[in-house]
This record gives sequence, structure tokens and C-alpha cells, in this order.
Amino acid sequence: MDVRPIRTEADHEWALSEIARYFEDQPEPGTPEADRFDVLADLIEAYEDRNFPIEPLEPIDLLKAHMETTGRTQADLANLFGSRPRASEVLNRKRSLTVDMIHKLSSEWYIPADCLVRPYHLMAAE
Repeated sequence: MDVRPIRTEADHEWALSEIARYFEDQPEPGTPEADRFDVLADLIEAYEDRNFPIEPLEPIDLLKAHMETTGRTQADLANLFGSRPRASEVLNRKRSLTVDMIHKLSSEWYIPADCLVRPYHLMAAE
């Protein structure tokens, strides 16, 4: 198995080119090629996590991104929460997400609850 550590951008490019062929011709599970694919994927992930970290989104930013991605609207959120003003207050950071809201978002919209329970800043009351 010709796999090596990924320490430089050149190593990273090499690993990406090596793994790309497996997306076109997937190896059978349990074969040496499947093992090589897994090792390359792990090495690439570790290198990218070290060199290109992605900060997690604040819960409201995540909620807005999820809504945009899934084509949901503020009206859909109001239906989920049972209140149009509550949905507006949450999206405008005037009200925190409650445990009940987080549960609904997790169970009905499939947003992982652990991404929604992080602390975030609310807008100051006017």
C-alpha cells in the first residue's frame, strides 16, 4: 500500500488525486483497495482539519442556512413553533431557542440538537 503522511500542500494534492479514482470506480468492501481508500480518506480529513479548520456556526446562523438550503421560510418556522412572532424573534436574535424549539427542529427538520444548544448572543433590547 503506497500511502504516506500528508504534511505539505503537494502531499495533499497527491492524496486527493489518488482518492479521486475511487469515486469513479468504488472498491469492494474488505479488499485492499477499500482499505487504501479508507486510509487516504482519514489522512486527508486529518490534514484538512489541521490546516483548514471550520468554525461551527452559531445556532441561529445554522438555522438560517438550513432554512435556505431546504427551501424553508419564516412561515414554515412559525408553523413549527406555533407562533409567527416567536419565529421572528428567534431569527432576529431577540429570543433564545428553548428546549422545546430545539427538540422540534431536531426531530422534525433533522437539525442535530447538539448544534443548536451552543450559546449565542442575543440582540440588545431596544
